[in-house]
Amino acid sequence: MNDVAVLGGGMTLFRRRLKETGKELSFQAAKMALEEAGIDNSDIDMVVMGSAPCAFDGIHMKGENLLDGAGAKDKPYVRVFNGGGTGVFAPIAGWWHVASGVADMVMVVCEEKMGGCYPHPQTAFQTIWDPILDRPLTPNLVWLFAMEMNRYMTKHNIKKEDIARVAVKNKKNAVGHPCAQLPDEKITVDDVLNSEMMAWPVNRLDISPPSDGASALIFCNEKKARQFTDDPVLVDGVGWNIASSMWTNRDLYFPQYVANAARMAYKMAGIRNPRKEIDFAEPYDPFTYKELHHMEGLLLCDKGEAPILTREGVTERDGDMPICPSGGLLGVGNPIAATMGQKICELYWQLAGKAGKRQIPGDPQVGVGQAWGDIMQMGTVMVLRR
Repeated sequence: MNDVAVLGGGMTLFRRRLKETGKELSFQAAKMALEEAGIDNSDIDMVVMGSAPCAFDGIHMKGENLLDGAGAKDKPYVRVFNGGGTGVFAPIAGWWHVASGVADMVMVVCEEKMGGCYPHPQTAFQTIWDPILDRPLTPNLVWLFAMEMNRYMTKHNIKKEDIARVAVKNKKNAVGHPCAQLPDEKITVDDVLNSEMMAWPVNRLDISPPSDGASALIFCNEKKARQFTDDPVLVDGVGWNIASSMWTNRDLYFPQYVANAARMAYKMAGIRNPRKEIDFAEPYDPFTYKELHHMEGLLLCDKGEAPILTREGVTERDGDMPICPSGGLLGVGNPIAATMGQKICELYWQLAGKAGKRQIPGDPQVGVGQAWGDIMQMGTVMVLRR
């Protein structure tokens, strides 16, 4: 199996209802990644596209529609999608094409244009529910995750203000991000707690914003990558897992599917003690509690310990275990698949010392990124090492 390096990344603005089409957003992100890597599109052997349901765009065969914008004309091309997990699974797909020797250089482009789904992107999720068990209840994602948040709080006796601190941290971290949709350096815990109640215990500021945007990453055979850099950032481990049982049949206080994916990635990376061997993490944070939930699923702390670490400042950018130094989905935005920009692009930029105002102090060597999708079932994990 070939060792795989990351050569460059790109990321567009994240906003609600950008004027650019999905093709144009894909082109912008791909162009930025190529320029950062110092290569031309002719150097790319194949392209992997990650994008969410066609319903967001209101078109059929969305992957084919985005092909030329992503620079994939006349190249092998594949689209992958597994809900919110796509932002990490798409780069995993890029990795395995290089690791297997199918290609020497692969560009991964992730795009999402949620703003065209009226009256709200939630509309696209109305048909995902089981027609017998779920749909008669007329569910939506917010109240479903409110139940999970409530279970997590109840199991560990967690206070809402400890969860609200995640929104405060991430929106402040996003202030230094050039693509951020909702940075806020003045936000307080009270602002979060006093924002509109959506479905108890979820307030409006507990939720990441719907967004349009795109991101791109270039993966390269390590031997070839050393033609471009003497200090490559390498893919150290990957993992993925999907729970086979319905969300109704599991105790929602712990994301076992994330833990399974993390163990797969850590085994590949030779990591035995994640808390001590990982310098920073980008867990998936579409809701405030999910960052805490996923920290525990990534085995970075004990069950129920993540809120304590957040309260004590351990997860701040200058803390012992920086969590979401990018600003995450809560601060930068949540264009489902394109969150590869915060989760894996950010790992690369931090490890390569290219994160600018967001750069973690010291000299980080190992980072882990994670995404989560489907109805509380899919976990995807990638470890990068410098």
